[in-house]
Amino acid sequence: QVQLVESGGGLVQPGGSLRLSCAASGSIFNIYAAAWYRQAPGKQRELVAITTTVGSINYADSVKGRFTISRDNAKNTVVLQMNSLKPEDTAVYYCNARTTIMPTANDYWGQGTQVTVSS
Repeated sequence: QVQLVESGGGLVQPGGSLRLSCAASGSIFNIYAAAWYRQAPGKQRELVAITTTVGSINYADSVKGRFTISRDNAKNTVVLQMNSLKPEDTAVYYCNARTTIMPTANDYWGQGTQVTVSS
């Protein structure tokens, strides 16, 4: 059992920054990867950033150079720092954790947090 709680979403002007946090609790010892996904209205869910316990990190091309994913193992928290935000970044952002490299139906998900970038 793993629970994920997200925070940090909100309204920001273009060019601004937001910091999303995902706090994990429960039996997290076997978690291999933690990721952030987002889904905009009328669009499919897409991977934003992912990090693994072996140190690998990957970003979507659309956010590379602007977003940073990081881990605080002592606090069991994964953070997505979002800088230079654009209107097209507007979406519901979801925290994801899994015990596998590839996503499966057994993944753990947060409740989602709204990010709105005004124009």
